[in-house]
Amino acid sequence: MAAQAQSFDTPDVHFNPGGWGPTEDDLPKQFLDVPYAPFGKGDRLGRAADFTASAYYQQKQKYRRERDARDRDGDFKNETFQFKHDAAEDASFRLVDTAKKQTGSRFDQGFKKPWQMRGRGRGAGGRGRGFGGVTYSKGKGQGQGKGKGKGTGTGGKRWGRGRGWGNRRPHVQKVDRGSSVNVRGSWVCVEEFDLGQLNKLSTAAPEASDLLWAGELALYDDSYDRVSTRTQKPLQRAENREFYYVSTTDDPAIEKLAEEQAGTVYGTDAIFSLLMAAPRSVYPWDVVVQKLDGVLVFDKRDTANFDYLTVSETSHDPPKSLEEIEEAKRFDRRRNRKDDDEPTSDINTPGKLSIEATMINQNFSQQILSDKAPEKMSLPNPFADTENAEAKPASLAYRYRKFQLGEHALVARTEVHAVVDKRGDLQKMTAFALNEWDSKLSGGVEWRQKIDAQRGAVLATELKNNSCKLARWTAQSILAGAEQMKLGYVSRVARTNPYDHVVLATQFYKPKEFATQITLNVNNMWGIIKMLVDLLLDKDDGKYVIARDGLKPLVRIYAVPPNTFEGDDSEDDDEVVQEEESESD
Repeated sequence: MAAQAQSFDTPDVHFNPGGWGPTEDDLPKQFLDVPYAPFGKGDRLGRAADFTASAYYQQKQKYRRERDARDRDGDFKNETFQFKHDAAEDASFRLVDTAKKQTGSRFDQGFKKPWQMRGRGRGAGGRGRGFGGVTYSKGKGQGQGKGKGKGTGTGGKRWGRGRGWGNRRPHVQKVDRGSSVNVRGSWVCVEEFDLGQLNKLSTAAPEASDLLWAGELALYDDSYDRVSTRTQKPLQRAENREFYYVSTTDDPAIEKLAEEQAGTVYGTDAIFSLLMAAPRSVYPWDVVVQKLDGVLVFDKRDTANFDYLTVSETSHDPPKSLEEIEEAKRFDRRRNRKDDDEPTSDINTPGKLSIEATMINQNFSQQILSDKAPEKMSLPNPFADTENAEAKPASLAYRYRKFQLGEHALVARTEVHAVVDKRGDLQKMTAFALNEWDSKLSGGVEWRQKIDAQRGAVLATELKNNSCKLARWTAQSILAGAEQMKLGYVSRVARTNPYDHVVLATQFYKPKEFATQITLNVNNMWGIIKMLVDLLLDKDDGKYVIARDGLKPLVRIYAVPPNTFEGDDSEDDDEVVQEEESESD
């Protein structure tokens, strides 16, 4: 018996000649009112989602743009799938909490417990200035020298560096650093800029040429290359040497060059290096500039103190003044903390450390010279005291150089301390000394333990604590055209003895390579000088003061009266005028 064939209804097939799937005209009626929404994995889901929207995968890029536009413009096209607030549903919701209500003490309301303050007890403060009333004079272990060290700076405080509430000193007020010069009412601020802006300046290093040589150059004693902690050498005092810090206007050689119109800008390496390293400075400073007939003279005040070397200027914990140390001890005694009965010593105050570092640097530059007769330059030392036969000038040479800085010629007096024999080639060198005063207070790195095997760690610590000083030394070496720069590491015999020191090690560096090592951009250095020169040349003739603010990283340029800083009574002229006006009223 033959099987009967089963019949079935054939489905309707919609033919779409222009693509795949049904067209809008042939779409089944049961799917006409179904809303459409593209789906993305990163989208937030509402109450429902249409996972059957296969067209999303065919038009992925189109829907992505639509989604971005929706999120940006807030245009929600698919309102059916958006959440709608239901008041009736919220009214039916009740929170059931069976836990007992915690009642805290009055101390907990608005205050945090000591253990909650852990890790938040780091205090903020400023770096102190220590050049107030210091006199540059002869003393035990400090050699001889000429100069003035008056200043108006005040000290800063930095407490609360420990962790936990118990290490803080909330009663100690932050003492702001004062300005290096008193800004009077007659001064007019003509320019102001942030120190951070100086780092963006750049110009090509100018070509240099020699104008004059004065003084003498001695040969370096290479035995100091073999100095170590085992073969350390005591630092000797240059008692029969005179060191001079003469300003630009008091230099007879610069005066002669100015008469010959050798340049349009005049200054010394100490002044220019300070401006070049200005972005790294912390302590306030000031430079006097005089403009006359299109000529700029960068000078310093007679009472300026930037000829002194700073100590731990850029450290996170700079040296504290005597008043700060006494205040800290009184606070410890009130809190019944362990305190030593030793009297407070002022040997580690910023002013005393500055004098100590300056003396060490002077003595080191003379001690490393050999006993051979020095080479005389074409001119003698222009600052030597011919009337005093006992006082001899320090052995160094003054090199007057001319730098073609764009359209302007810059003349600078630089210093070269000695010459070194490098395989028969005599190279000019500069010499500077880093000093260790108290390792517990200056970074925690013991030089005697690490300087032989880990000299890089010692230099890194010094770069952190004395970044501005090292930058100035490098700038001075580049200005002088020295091929070598000698760094000495000098430490105290005992940390409580600031008079006796020993040389632990020495190291030669090429100035330009060392500048790269300490991230000092040579083009940026000259960019700062060029900016200041162009800015001041656009001003009217007169006297100006470039001063770094002691409270903020700002540099201001003031236009001052012509008789400013001339005579002892000039600083009080404004006060006298005010008093006379008040009496007349």
